[in-house]
Amino acid sequence: MTTTPTDRKYATSHEWLAGDGKVGITDHAQDQLGDVVYVELPEVGREVEKGEAVAVVESVKTASDIYAPASGKIVAVNEELSGSPELVNSAPYEGGWLFQIEVTEEGELLDAAAYDAQAH
Repeated sequence: MTTTPTDRKYATSHEWLAGDGKVGITDHAQDQLGDVVYVELPEVGREVEKGEAVAVVESVKTASDIYAPASGKIVAVNEELSGSPELVNSAPYEGGWLFQIEVTEEGELLDAAAYDAQAH
């Protein structure tokens, strides 16, 4: 099992937000989804509100909305996922990031210990 990194913040909906604005899903979330086969990413330049569905991750089991953990503007997406969606499974905290947001308002997010306590 992957240890939840302490260098980022977490939403109760299982997304993480790194200091550089990168967003992904947690190891717990990717484990629940199963093998990821497709990722639908948001458009660069899109303004999003915290809690808004902005991406979709499809696995062999289900499709799941991914929510913005903060308000702001999408400034980048992980282009590698179009050819290698399995990165969401194999490297959820590194190469499997989904999009990058220029945060205007963060709101309440959890630290790693609080996320682990509510996720399991």
